[in-house]
Amino acid sequence: MVSSIETMDGDELLNTSTTDLARYYADQYAFEAPTIHPEDLEVDQRETQVDVSRNSNRWTRDRSRPYYITGTALDVEIPYSGNKVGFEIQPTTWSTVKPRGTVTENVIKFTISGTDLTQDRVKDEIDRRIAGLNEYLEWLRNDAYGYNAALEALATETIERRKEKLLKDKSLVAGLGFKMKQRPGTAETYAAPQVRRKIRPSTPKPSASRAPYKPEPTLTVEDYEHILTVLENMVSVMEQSPGAFREIDEESLRTHFLVQLNGHYVGDATGETFNYEGKTDILIKAEGRNIFIGECKFWTGEKAYLETLDQVLSYLSWRDTKAAVLMFSRNKDFTGVLEKISSSTSSHANFKKLVEQRSESSWTYLFGHKDDPNREISITVQAYNVPERIEPRIRRPGR
Repeated sequence: MVSSIETMDGDELLNTSTTDLARYYADQYAFEAPTIHPEDLEVDQRETQVDVSRNSNRWTRDRSRPYYITGTALDVEIPYSGNKVGFEIQPTTWSTVKPRGTVTENVIKFTISGTDLTQDRVKDEIDRRIAGLNEYLEWLRNDAYGYNAALEALATETIERRKEKLLKDKSLVAGLGFKMKQRPGTAETYAAPQVRRKIRPSTPKPSASRAPYKPEPTLTVEDYEHILTVLENMVSVMEQSPGAFREIDEESLRTHFLVQLNGHYVGDATGETFNYEGKTDILIKAEGRNIFIGECKFWTGEKAYLETLDQVLSYLSWRDTKAAVLMFSRNKDFTGVLEKISSSTSSHANFKKLVEQRSESSWTYLFGHKDDPNREISITVQAYNVPERIEPRIRRPGR
């Protein structure tokens, strides 16, 4: 798997979503432990010579040499699915009594023979063999589960390391000031190595352009984390001054967040790194395009929340851009709001995965851009329990 990633076309690799590509490779190289199918077992009967020299004195008194008589043999074949190599692997859990058999491409075979076989005896022996095989294969499946679970992380690490190297190489050549030489005759498609697997739905290889990759401005992970920390700290501000937030609207809330953020960051020209366009957006721009956006909304239900995610995705155009959705709730059941955010996010059409649950009321998710799934967008959703409005009491005449 690592070798396949290392030999993948560099521009195609840079243009492909790391998450999708890692899932593809993890799926391609996942190990499928064998599973036997005793419900499709077949038995063939034949005569055979059985050595009875050690069984009983009634056949021979000389036990130093074989003594054969004609008996019965039952050849049992049990179909299996999965990787044949699994039968050659000793699982980390095992017993001294190991199941025996002959393994071919699609069946495992064993023979039961004797001079006085009965139906009950044969059935008991087949059941014992099946139980022994299933026990070993279950141990092997447990090992395979841990192995397969680690593949995506390994693929991600390998892809990110190679992307970093490729970008450094491109910066090196660009810094020399010479024209880049085009390599003629490169293959237009990439075929992943064939892996022995049973037929099943599989993760398709993400499609990506092989056009020369153009590096784009990006917000560093360190800056993104610091921005999120500043936003998270607004929770304590609201808790300490609840009266100031009882009657506040979305635009005023956004202004509070802008003040906090610009207290930490200074822009090159305007003195403010964070600004806004429209009604509720908190923006950082580079070369005229958004690399960070914070969207402020009051919670009105799951439908409106998912539409907010659509709105954020439509604002972001750079590859590997980052965003925050700030959901303000005046619901008495704030716990219910958190549960709905957590459960509904994965239903979004562009959702890829939960990256991290930062706290009880904050999650970081990975999304694909609506027009190009290879453009990955980190969106952190933070929920805030805003103090409820206090309705003014109407004074009656004479009171």
